[in-house]
Amino acid sequence: MNAITVTNLTRKFGKFIAVNGINFTVEQGEIFGFLGPNGSGKSTTIRMLCGIIESTSGYATVGGYDINKQSEKVKENIGYMSQKFSLYEDLTVEQNIDFYSGIYNISKDSKQERKNWILEMAGLKGKEKMTPKALSGGWKQRLALGCAVIHQPKIIFLDEPTAGVDPISRRNFWDLIQDLAQQGITIFVTTHYMDEAEHCNRLAFIYYGDLISMGTPRELKKGNQPLEEVFVNLINEHDSKGS
Repeated sequence: MNAITVTNLTRKFGKFIAVNGINFTVEQGEIFGFLGPNGSGKSTTIRMLCGIIESTSGYATVGGYDINKQSEKVKENIGYMSQKFSLYEDLTVEQNIDFYSGIYNISKDSKQERKNWILEMAGLKGKEKMTPKALSGGWKQRLALGCAVIHQPKIIFLDEPTAGVDPISRRNFWDLIQDLAQQGITIFVTTHYMDEAEHCNRLAFIYYGDLISMGTPRELKKGNQPLEEVFVNLINEHDSKGS
């Protein structure tokens, strides 16, 4: 069974078509990159797949659950993190972890084990009493990821998770993503950084609601062509067909 299946998924806001009948699947344990310019429908697609907003038409399942009919089940079984993931700045590192443990109903038996895992993963051992506003961007980012996956979901949505973070922290974050994928966790990620896109197993490129290309980074590049150039060419081809 695929982790995510999307069939003719459409979302309209009045007469504006934000997502236009897109189709794709994501395999279990895959790192799936979802790319496109600002305003092309990336976040709208993620919000539908996370059960936050309903689709106008079409069909999708996430973890086997219908995104419209079983949205609460979808939310229970996924992790979600964006560049604006809401760590609470006035709570300490430890208090933030405890807060998300409560949100996801982590059992008392598992709570300390998950807390220790997050602190170790984020490199925050000894910093439990610090607040997020005192942390560097890289530490804050890893803490946010830990809180988003504290309930050990099998599917994680990451919406521009490394925006505004320095290159070394971005590289460390992607090491974590790859570790999670090796454990069989499915990663659905959007990014503006083409060096990050190279780490994905497959990429899909959405352009103003239309899914215009999909494949492995190697397939899309067709040789040594940079991904930036590939996507510029795809946009030009799409625009020329529409004119």
